[in-house]
Amino acid sequence: MAIIELHQQSCFDWIKEQPANSIEGVCTDPPFGIVEFLPHEMEKMRKGKGGVWRLPPTIGGSKRSPLPRFTTLTEKELAHVHYYFKEFGKCLLPVLTPGAHVFLAGTPMLQHLVQRGMADAGFEVRGAVMRLYRGFRGGDRPKLAEKEFPDLCVTPRGTYEPWMLFRKPIEERTVAINLRKWGTGALRRINTNQPLPDTLQSGKTPKIEEEISNHPTLKPQQLLRILCRSLLPMNRGTILDPFCGSGSTIAACNVLGYDSIGIEIDNIYFSTLKNNISKFSALYPQFKGDSLDVDLSQIAPKLRKIRNLQIDLLQGAADYT
Repeated sequence: MAIIELHQQSCFDWIKEQPANSIEGVCTDPPFGIVEFLPHEMEKMRKGKGGVWRLPPTIGGSKRSPLPRFTTLTEKELAHVHYYFKEFGKCLLPVLTPGAHVFLAGTPMLQHLVQRGMADAGFEVRGAVMRLYRGFRGGDRPKLAEKEFPDLCVTPRGTYEPWMLFRKPIEERTVAINLRKWGTGALRRINTNQPLPDTLQSGKTPKIEEEISNHPTLKPQQLLRILCRSLLPMNRGTILDPFCGSGSTIAACNVLGYDSIGIEIDNIYFSTLKNNISKFSALYPQFKGDSLDVDLSQIAPKLRKIRNLQIDLLQGAADYT
């Protein structure tokens, strides 16, 4: 049975207390712009007053999740993004085994700052896996002049989300020797004949998952199970999520049988972690990230009895077509 550790504290404080070479992989959705997850901004978001969070209107009867407005960041705040991830990388690097990989969810507007910060900390930049999905970011007409410029958009409509990939440099002469000694240095393939691709058709997070947690940046289990599975090439080790939010990454590790550690500083999110992890883990029990598509009919029988689950399943299935 997989071991799960949950800690409510600053991930920086927790990581600094850990022994060297003790974590084999990291998969996390960090605070891209830093400021959006400061306590006063989180309070504004929860009260529906916005702040740095944009509160989209109801579209087609669906209430959309809040989105952080990265275009509001000042030059000083942008510089802090680079500094933050440089310091995060410097803190994280010693506790990872040589060759351990790190997946960081990002946004195209800030990706370069995160990558530069992690590189300055000593990580190798290994590209990214692009989550392809129909987003609601960008594509807007000029503000307050929408009717004047109906054929224009200020930025392209977002249809992908980069999961930036980094690796702690290997210590051995070759990856093969490093794998034999540390169990890290490479990524696990989807299957013997299919390597992990750098694009994943992920789709919107299904409604059945959104009903478990109202976290504004909730990611689908399909995506997380594929990414987490790839991090432990020898099928052993521990995965860390230092910004675990809803607990969805920890749940993905639990389904895969991987030991995991989740760190969350927010009181409200931390209080729901155990319940969320249990519910996420019960979804799609046969899907272990060893294929690119999840069968949404693979719902635990007890969940299938929920009265309006069928409606949610149909909507979720449409998001994956």
